[in-house]
Amino acid sequence: MITVFTTFTLPKPITREEARSIFLSTAPKYQGVQGLFRKTYVLSLDGVTAGGVYLWNSRAEADALYTASWRAFVREKYGTEPTVTYFESPVVVDNVTRQILDDGDQGRQMQPGSGR
Repeated sequence: MITVFTTFTLPKPITREEARSIFLSTAPKYQGVQGLFRKTYVLSLDGVTAGGVYLWNSRAEADALYTASWRAFVREKYGTEPTVTYFESPVVVDNVTRQILDDGDQGRQMQPGSGR
């Protein structure tokens, strides 16, 4: 599994309420995306940095999202260039489903809730 942090420095700070409204307007875009288990929107406490934390099944599926058109969408929506950082996530503790997910050595496809 892959975790991706996206961040962007906003041209001017926004409030939590403004961020919530903006995030809700873009959230449907991420529903049903192949290989995306979860996206969490984030806003720094000072309202200057926004972004997302994504949990993906694979790097290839993550790469399919972070294209030039996605970067253009972020630039248009937030007025700034995004930074995209990838991390390996071999184990995930999910306290909602009370499971520990692992991607094993084979990098096989995992489904949330399937556990091991």
